[in-house]
Amino acid sequence: MPSAQRPSLDSVTTIREDGSRFFLHPADVRGFFQRHRKWTGLFLIGIYLALPWINIGGYPAVFLDVGGRRFHLFGYILAFQDAWLLFFAITGLGFSLFFVTALLGRIFCGWACPQTVFLEHVYRPIERLIEGDAVKRRKLDASPWTAEKIIKRSIKQVAFVLVSAIISHLFLAYFVSIPELWAMMHHAPSEHWGAFLFVFLFTAVNYFNFSWFREQLCIVICPYGRLQSALTDDNTMVIGYDEKRGEPRGKATDPNAGHCIDCNRCVQVCPTGIDIRQGLQLECIGCAACIDACDEIMTKLDRPKGLVRYDSLNGLDGKKTKWVRPRTILYSILLVAGMSVATFALSTVQPASLSVTRITGAPYIVSDDAVRNQFLVRVVNKSEQDKGFTVEVVGAPDGLRINGIDDVIEIGPLGETVLPLVMVVSRDNYTGQFDLQVVLHNVEGTYSLERKVEFVGPDPRLLQGEGP
Repeated sequence: MPSAQRPSLDSVTTIREDGSRFFLHPADVRGFFQRHRKWTGLFLIGIYLALPWINIGGYPAVFLDVGGRRFHLFGYILAFQDAWLLFFAITGLGFSLFFVTALLGRIFCGWACPQTVFLEHVYRPIERLIEGDAVKRRKLDASPWTAEKIIKRSIKQVAFVLVSAIISHLFLAYFVSIPELWAMMHHAPSEHWGAFLFVFLFTAVNYFNFSWFREQLCIVICPYGRLQSALTDDNTMVIGYDEKRGEPRGKATDPNAGHCIDCNRCVQVCPTGIDIRQGLQLECIGCAACIDACDEIMTKLDRPKGLVRYDSLNGLDGKKTKWVRPRTILYSILLVAGMSVATFALSTVQPASLSVTRITGAPYIVSDDAVRNQFLVRVVNKSEQDKGFTVEVVGAPDGLRINGIDDVIEIGPLGETVLPLVMVVSRDNYTGQFDLQVVLHNVEGTYSLERKVEFVGPDPRLLQGEGP
């Protein structure tokens, strides 16, 4: 069997002194936190699996239709022109994560991060089912390649590939929908080579990550563990060891010893291989496995639970935890401000969009009797029904002739149209550049959209044959 790797603050447990990888096999543990963590993980997995199947308004609940440049979010449709709203979504998630981290530490990592959820509630259970508990898995690692080991490892790897493929296909369904995905699966890969390549690569990445890389993603790649030192303080709720109560360590029969009997059960169950008794470390993902493991031992010894517990560093030191402090106040203000701005931004989204762009080439054309500007008017119907629109130009001076937008524009569901807009003013009426508004009205008269354009031309004195 491979020798045990003793946790140290000088290096990560998963790397041996010679630089080779030490594979962790966390022991099984049951308890209050693991039970609730399991149900939380299964709930999140259920949401991930169900959303592409749930139809709201004729579309999946979450459908990021990149090809159609539409985002369907629980019955709400955002066109590609509304992609700027993603800024609020991304910053909102960031501020929310900052706020939660300042209060509760890395609870997201241990309870809701996709890496943890799939690893702990999908891949590790499969591994336990095929290879047994942690002791049997370590023994299998150290054993020679017998027929039994080859069979078990082959079954496990095949299961990992299949699960990775299922996760990847469901992820693709968020972008193409379940019916389209099913149709793709019934055709040759060459007919949808882009989608096939995406699923193949995503499956390979998932398989590599969850079968081999595992906790290294949290320790080596993910920057969140390193950011926690900037986001947390001594009042942040973390998982810690009550050193005052636990030290000095010793046997349960020793009256002079603390409550910690140095059984190393907290180390055995840790998914990143740390010893929580050495203090808060970047590898700790806040999964609470060590809490349940220690509470289990304390119960057997008829001692109070909570030797390892959720608490702040101040709380573990016997001081009062301050929930309201400058850090949490600042993050709360930023979060509320961001949510307010995002709510206002969403309220401004209309079921249609209008853009007016100048045709490429010369900005204006001068003929013998007129100055002409040419534009393209693009109208997008973001609703799921046929809609009619009219376009008018407001603020036009006398003598301005407008061509191309006389009729009602009929656009189908989620459709768009591009129309030429030609503005012509005679030389005699042209007095210089001026601004005007292009206004889009829906035929029901319930809303309108405006875009400012500028009619440009030469210096009017040049048209009259005068000097500048």
